[in-house]
Amino acid sequence: MFPYPLQWGPPTFSAGHAFAMMSSVLVSMAESTGAYMAASRLAIATPPPAYVLSRGIGWQGIGVLLDGLYGTGTGSTVSVENVGLLGLTRVGSRRVVQISAGFMIFFSILGKFGAVFASIPFPIFAALYCVLFGLVGAVGLSFLQFTNMNSMRNLIIIGLSLFLGISIPQYFNEYVTIQHGLVRTNAGWFNAFLNTVFASPPMVGLIVAVFLDNTIDVVDSKKDRGMPWWVKFRTFKGDNRNEEFYTLPFNLNRFFPPT
Repeated sequence: MFPYPLQWGPPTFSAGHAFAMMSSVLVSMAESTGAYMAASRLAIATPPPAYVLSRGIGWQGIGVLLDGLYGTGTGSTVSVENVGLLGLTRVGSRRVVQISAGFMIFFSILGKFGAVFASIPFPIFAALYCVLFGLVGAVGLSFLQFTNMNSMRNLIIIGLSLFLGISIPQYFNEYVTIQHGLVRTNAGWFNAFLNTVFASPPMVGLIVAVFLDNTIDVVDSKKDRGMPWWVKFRTFKGDNRNEEFYTLPFNLNRFFPPT
């Protein structure tokens, strides 16, 4: 059966579900931003300016809206595996991505073709994930080259961010199946919000890193933080190469002009 909007009935609203989805969107935004940065580095492009990041998050939001209308049951987010595949194959062509998207739509509509890929053994998927996720993680760590790694301040922030980003979500995830989450109050929406946010390693690491980086010796450590290197990449016109890398195809920039 070909999918169509609202085929599962009219939409319903629940405060608890709404806050749970908002927390999921916040987590997705943090993870997607990191994936955008990794993809730009693997594609040997300039770091995406704020306009490009917000544009990507905006289109992702439109995808989540369509997911709700079609009743997919899950939202849309960036595929970290595809970012790792970008680095592994060294193919960063937009045309390749567009053709791949066409194949994905084709295989999702015709179940017999999709079943061929679904029959691939899980150990093969697991091996690929180890390589692809590891590559993306290494790319994230490579951004630290623009900071002073001899600074004890930076070492403390990096160490705490990595350690708490791994340990806190693991602590929260232990209670998901046993007691339906670590936070258990009478407000279901509050429980869903905190349990979702603190169960994401990238989100927890981001919160800890941003808080510490903007509170510990901020003024005197401007150069150690690597901020001067990022200044020219904050705006779309800060680097002439941005237009080559981030201009939308099919003349869509008329409707979404860079700011």
